[in-house]
Amino acid sequence: MSKDILKLKPESLWKNFYELTQLPRPSKKEEKVRAYLKKFGEDLGLETIVDEIGNVIIKKPATPGMEDRKGVVLQGHMDMVPQKNADTDHDFEKDPIDAYIDGDWVTARGTTLGADNGMGVAASMAILEATDLEHGPVEALITMDEETGMTGAENLKAGVLDGDILLNLDSEDEGELYIGCAGGVDSTGVWEYTTEAVADGTTTYNVSVKGLRGGHSGLDINLGRGNANKIMNVLLLKAKEKYGIRIAGINGGSLRNAIPRESFVTAVVANEHKDSFVQYVKEFEEIAKDEFSETEPNLMVVVEETESAKEVIDQKTISSLFEAISACPNGMIAMSKDFKGVVETSTNLAIVKSDGKQIEIATLQRSLVNDDRDKLSAEVRGVFEAAKGKAASAGAYPGWKPNPESAILAEMKDVYNNKFGRIPEVKVIHAGLECGILGATYTNWDMISFGPTIRNPHSPDEMVKIDTVQLFWDYLVETLKHIPKK
Repeated sequence: MSKDILKLKPESLWKNFYELTQLPRPSKKEEKVRAYLKKFGEDLGLETIVDEIGNVIIKKPATPGMEDRKGVVLQGHMDMVPQKNADTDHDFEKDPIDAYIDGDWVTARGTTLGADNGMGVAASMAILEATDLEHGPVEALITMDEETGMTGAENLKAGVLDGDILLNLDSEDEGELYIGCAGGVDSTGVWEYTTEAVADGTTTYNVSVKGLRGGHSGLDINLGRGNANKIMNVLLLKAKEKYGIRIAGINGGSLRNAIPRESFVTAVVANEHKDSFVQYVKEFEEIAKDEFSETEPNLMVVVEETESAKEVIDQKTISSLFEAISACPNGMIAMSKDFKGVVETSTNLAIVKSDGKQIEIATLQRSLVNDDRDKLSAEVRGVFEAAKGKAASAGAYPGWKPNPESAILAEMKDVYNNKFGRIPEVKVIHAGLECGILGATYTNWDMISFGPTIRNPHSPDEMVKIDTVQLFWDYLVETLKHIPKK
């Protein structure tokens, strides 16, 4: 970890971000960061609450002369996406993030950085501990498990927070204000299988699709990046037809909200076909590289002989799996007619894995229109059921309907223009912010989302642009000075 980060401006924000990088905080494993945040608030002498689900709420009174301002809730999430490169030795439940300065950016070695949403949480912490700022009543709401289910937002109780304005600090382009977001739902297919003994006269290979860029399954879904599960399925389907390969195990992707970067398969091939199979994989790599030459310059398809497998998955299940992955929609489905350049509806074929008893395919559908989200989810379930799988959807969350007439939007546009000499862009984001869920519980909230510039979230290439962190901080501080009176 490069402690040079501690010298960056604004020092208070970067200090808190550094501390967060030292704490394990993958989704659903937030015990240590939760305890740290609780102690942080209590050490400041501020009212600190840990609610039943595990959200942390810290309340700070108004500074003298600002008591008549509307209350502001600064909101972020404590968890991060735990993605790493296959050759990186890192335990997200124990090890600190190895962050460092790379030119104009801060990034991490071989893992996600956790700027999503460590930047927002660190900014809230810096506001809470500051003694030289002007602001009305402030409450920091730091939710748990945003990345894998928005569990904290879903279970936040009404009446705990007093504010009128929500500033969500979880967006990823400085100079942009977000006033709406997509809803989402998880759809899953499951196939139980039997195993068969491997025949004599065979060779076992590990086949890998890797080197893909991956990325956020909402923000990056329309960029034409490769999906490792789809690419691997094309390879295997043709190899089954050509050489009768058998599959001993499959593991592709790891998170529903990340475009899968890698897929790994253990394949068994009759010795009479093994040379042809190896040559076929090499030729397939060239075809795939050509297809994704612009978006995936580091794509690799690797075949390596390995220890002989003892069992393979039954042929009927593998045929169903190939059918399901081939037919399952993936990527951008529709662009918004109301918001130029914004994806309206998408789906991500995120995970394909076997565990010795069953194969599971996990997907995530997103849409700005809840009905379209549900129609697409039903289509995905239909694909799985047609391929003889057990299909289900769960974890649906609503989108955040834009309000162009928002009072805080008008105020923040003026603040930004007066501070930086230009009007910020107002946008809708094709990602799942917690605003939609939180606004359903606190219907009085006027909501805006903003943040510094972050690139490649949910992937080991995640990075935050250093100069935009200062701009984000200055804007947040200035906004708090200009919150309207009650």
